[in-house]
Amino acid sequence: MSICGIEIKGSEAIFALASLQDGAPHHQALAIKKIALEDDDDAGNVRDFAARIDAFVREHGITRIAIKKRSKKGEFAGGPTTFKIEGVFQLLDNCEVTLLSPQTINAQHKKHSFELGASLNKYQHEAYKTACAALLKK
Repeated sequence: MSICGIEIKGSEAIFALASLQDGAPHHQALAIKKIALEDDDDAGNVRDFAARIDAFVREHGITRIAIKKRSKKGEFAGGPTTFKIEGVFQLLDNCEVTLLSPQTINAQHKKHSFELGASLNKYQHEAYKTACAALLKK
């Protein structure tokens, strides 16, 4: 079983795919590590972004997605573009989408102390931790 962890930052969706091997999470490298939504005020750009996300998910056979949840209000609130991106993922057919709070992700990381693989870029760490937390959460 594998799961795609996603961190939405600014106008980008950052990906990291993880699977369980011998009870421990393992990173599965992907050629595409992030997809950006350019000018979210243009409906055509949003449709193009949704099509690229759909193609990415189908190409890699992804059926489970975990997204690092962003705050809706307060100092660290996510911007409006991040919520549009989240909505695109939630509308995908044949894909289970789960939102995980940063607190849950950090608690799972502390509890299971999974390693951040060398094959990950630094900007993928939060997406990978999200995927691992979803895999290990009981």
